[in-house]
Amino acid sequence: MLNKTLVPQSVAREIQTMIQSGELKAGDKIPSQREFAQRFGISRASLREALLTLETLGLVKTEPGRGTFVALGGPKSAAGNMAPWRYSDSYPAFDVFQTRILLEGEIARLSAGRLTQVQLDAMENATKTMEEAWASQDLISNVEADLLFHGTIVSACANSMLKALYQTVRDQVTETQRQPIPITDPERMGQSIAEHRRIIAALRANDGPAARHEMENHIRNTARCAGLAP
Repeated sequence: MLNKTLVPQSVAREIQTMIQSGELKAGDKIPSQREFAQRFGISRASLREALLTLETLGLVKTEPGRGTFVALGGPKSAAGNMAPWRYSDSYPAFDVFQTRILLEGEIARLSAGRLTQVQLDAMENATKTMEEAWASQDLISNVEADLLFHGTIVSACANSMLKALYQTVRDQVTETQRQPIPITDPERMGQSIAEHRRIIAALRANDGPAARHEMENHIRNTARCAGLAP
């Protein structure tokens, strides 16, 4: 049986495959939550979480009173189908990006010299996976690899309080990494991959100030792509 934390992501991946294969076509209405939950053998709460992930990625769109539909144009038009910011009632996306710059920049600086060869190689592999997933329009794998990349750096941070602070805002932070604009724009994806590799190079060189600079630059450029300038 799947770990409960993996169920929504696994179902989101299955639905993404149904969309990519044409089983669910652009404009099709997603079956009712009751029907889909029974089909996948999961709770409605897990299904809603899976659909929310797909909506954030721009693969589906929920219309109040009508239901959830496959986004018109498919994965390549995800940026135009971007869902509303999920945490708008709590924090503007601008504030989250601004916090990411401050928090993750310092975390990157303090992680320099602490990452093992295995962790650095895992970050290289995650970056390569992002490239490959983008090429096949596997948006979920693209995001998962991005989360692994950033999470590995956090895990090596020398300051335990900063790591704890990161965990308190992790849901909001990772939501900015699911926004579809950086994923669906080929030019921005290429830039993002290059930025990841510059971050890795700085960390391999144990250069904390450079790692901080490259991480801040990476997050700031991602925010700009989303129409923000923190």
